[in-house]
Amino acid sequence: MSDNIILIGYRGSGKSSVAREIARQSHRTVYSTDDLIERRFGKIENLVREHGWAHFRALERQLLQEFRGSHAVLDCGGGIVENDENRARLKSLGTIFWLTADSPTIRARLSGSQNRPALTQDSSFLDEIPDILRRREPLYRALADICIDTKDKSITAIASEVMARIDP
Repeated sequence: MSDNIILIGYRGSGKSSVAREIARQSHRTVYSTDDLIERRFGKIENLVREHGWAHFRALERQLLQEFRGSHAVLDCGGGIVENDENRARLKSLGTIFWLTADSPTIRARLSGSQNRPALTQDSSFLDEIPDILRRREPLYRALADICIDTKDKSITAIASEVMARIDP
């Protein structure tokens, strides 16, 4: 297995901040699937508005298949687990950490966000949290090697917990 650290979890679970802190602590390179998509194809909110989520998920799958990093931290978009190919690919890339948080915690963390497109047409991105989280939790659980609850923990504490769980 590769020495990559892979972070999965719902929006607002702390993946991006924790990835940067892990990189700082361990001198690893961070790759964010969302950032890679935006650099290559444009803003996520524009991609989703113009082409839909299926198109975005196809771009996500393409970038994940192309990924060749090692000794890296891979910060994955929250929905990456919804595709069978992605789950298989992630398993081959390293140790998978599921960063968890409950719906109220996620809602509080995301309440100041502006550019988060809703995943459903029926709700705002804040109102849909419990339903999407409920749908994805079994996928996160099945994929994760290690689960870390991020509620009431600092970014530094979460990153240190990840690093303590990696084989030396």
